[in-house]
Order: sequence, then structure tokens, then C-alpha cells
Amino acid sequence: MKRTVRTAVSALAVAGLALGLGACSEAAEKAVDQVDKSVTESYEVTYEVTGTGVESIGYHAGDGTAMAPKVESEEKPATPWKKTVKLKGIMPPAVMPVSLTPADLTCKVIYQGKVIKEAKAEQAMAGGCVAVSPVVG
Repeated sequence: MKRTVRTAVSALAVAGLALGLGACSEAAEKAVDQVDKSVTESYEVTYEVTGTGVESIGYHAGDGTAMAPKVESEEKPATPWKKTVKLKGIMPPAVMPVSLTPADLTCKVIYQGKVIKEAKAEQAMAGGCVAVSPVVG
């Protein structure tokens, strides 16, 4: 009797393990598909900078790689400044203003009409606005 119960429990455990591994395999495939999509998908963001005394604005414009995006820049831009760019996959959108008077400085990253990153004053000057790519979120 004990051997029959032990055999039945062992069979159930093996069946449960097989089902669990099958579910993990499906989840892994979905994760790989999501990564593939995130790497190849492109998206548009709009950068905005306001304030006075802006000397330059650096920004990711889509060239380079996700891990080493090329930074383009504009010297002595008129403000308010706005630029829409197309980025690739997991490349983070970023805009980095430099101002002589950071007190009224503001930078924003806008995706599909929604502000996904905003910084003001010294925070905007120190690190700019760097957001996570919206295609990975």
C-alpha cells in the first residue's frame, strides 16, 4: 500500500514539474520576444528646454548605439527650444541644457503627449533630463 501511494505521489510530482517547466519555457520565449521587440522598435520623443542664458543643448538624436548614443548639440539656441527626434529601441531619451542662469531653466522629455521626465533649475543643469526608453516599460 505504501509503495502504491509513493508511486502515485512521485508520478504527480514529475507531472507537476513537467508542467511547471513548460510554463517557464513559454515565459522565457515571451521575454525573449519582448527584448527583440524592444531592441528593434523605434519611437519619437520631443525635447523641450526653457529658460534664459542657455549656452548649449546636448541631446540624443538616434545615432550611435543604445549603450553609446551619439550626442548632438546646438550652441546658443533660442528659447523656448523644441526638437522631435526618432530613437531606437532601448536608447534612452536625453536632453542636457547648459545655462549661465540655471534658476529658470527647465528641460522635458515628452512621449506621445505625456511628460516622461522633467527637471528644473540646478537639477536640469546637473543632469539634464534622461528618461528610460518607453518601449521597454
